[in-house]
Order: sequence, then structure tokens, then C-alpha cells
Amino acid sequence: MDAAEDQASEHQVMDTDTDPGEGKVVVVATPIGNLDDLSPRARRALESADIIACEDTRRTGRLLAHLGLKKRMMSMHDHNERRRLPQLIDALYQGLVVAVVSDAGTPLVNDPGFLLVREAAENDIRVEPVPGPSAILAALVASALPPYPFTFAGFAPNRVKRRRQFYKNMGELGHTFVLFESPHRLITSLADARAEIGDRPAAVCRELTKMHEEVLRGDLGSLHQELSARPSLKGEFVIVVGPEPKKKR
Repeated sequence: MDAAEDQASEHQVMDTDTDPGEGKVVVVATPIGNLDDLSPRARRALESADIIACEDTRRTGRLLAHLGLKKRMMSMHDHNERRRLPQLIDALYQGLVVAVVSDAGTPLVNDPGFLLVREAAENDIRVEPVPGPSAILAALVASALPPYPFTFAGFAPNRVKRRRQFYKNMGELGHTFVLFESPHRLITSLADARAEIGDRPAAVCRELTKMHEEVLRGDLGSLHQELSARPSLKGEFVIVVGPEPKKKR
């Protein structure tokens, strides 16, 4: 179905001389783990949407099943978002409501949705945010590190040379920064961070809002040592690194 939709959307041309109807894009934050975190407003937004544009129809399908909803879903991820735009903008001009969700958390922030929101805004189509769960903010407030200003940096680069330069650049900001990291790169990533910016205070958050939620606090060296001693690392990780401690006079 996705392949057919992709092919069809590539051949659709939006009529820019047509005024948009009552269609709108609703950006809906969904739970990052605990389903009880879905707000009543988010549920209503999903219930009233004509189309739900989502990263993975299977994962969103499970959320909708939990809510007892049956909705039209359309996959929209990093590899096909641009191809989806003509089809979705056309739907919006027809007066349909398109809800955008990611697999978990707030869409657009390191997740698909930005291209659609930008295209809608440029065509004077309403964009309505429905705020809610965010792994970034959950990790930040649980870290016990200075919460503002802060910078979200997405995922650290895969390659060692780029990752080290990444940490060097982030360290020069002088304030807290937050990033995502995968389980199989977490240990080397912490080592690279320490090598470039020293033993900054930090926190590693694992499986936030889920059954095995864990927040480890310390400095980059101690966190690297503690996590290196574990036989295996599983789950979703968020790293929070604080600014360099002020030297005592």
C-alpha cells in the first residue's frame, strides 16, 4: 500500500490557485513509553483526524488499537516525507485534517514532520500543535543539571572523528546539552565526550517512562565506568551533559 501511495503522490500536482478549506495539520505528541501519558486532547485530535501521518503504521496502529480507534494511516518517514507532500497538501486543500505523529514523543524534533509543517505554513494552512511527552524534556528535568539554556543535538555522529568534533563543538557552548544515543554506541560515545570536554557532570537516562526507567547521574568518567561494567545495554538512551563546573576561588 505504501509503495502505491508513494507512486501516486509523485504524480499529483497541487492546485495553488485554490484557496485552502478548513483543513489543518495537527502535530500530536504521543507517549514515549507509558500510554497513560497521552493527553485527552491528543486522543481527541487522533479521533477527529481524517488521516494520520506516522513513521510506522504498525506502531501507531498499536496505539490506535489501545485507544479503540480505527483511522486511515499513511506512513511518513525520513525516506518518503518529500514524496508524501503533494498528496497530503492536496488533502489539506480538500478540507481534511491531517494528524502528524512520530513513533514516540513530539514529532519534528529529530523525527519526520518538518517538511509537511513548513509546506502547510507556506500555503497558509493552519498548523496546530498538541503538546505532550518528550524524551528530551523528561531527561533534562530528571538529570538535576542546569535546565536552561540548553541545546538539543539529536544523535551523535556515527564516525569517531566526527563524533569527537561534535562533542568539542557542543562543549564550547558553555551550557547543558541533550542528545540521543544508541545502546551499541553509548560506551564509546561517553568515552569520546570525556576525551574532548573532560569530566563534565552528566546523566544517562534509559527507558524513560517505561517499566525499567533508569536515571544515572555523575560525571562522564564515572558513568562510562559504570555502564562499561554491565554485560549488555538495552533500551533507548538520552544523554544530558552539563556545563563545566565553575572553579572555586
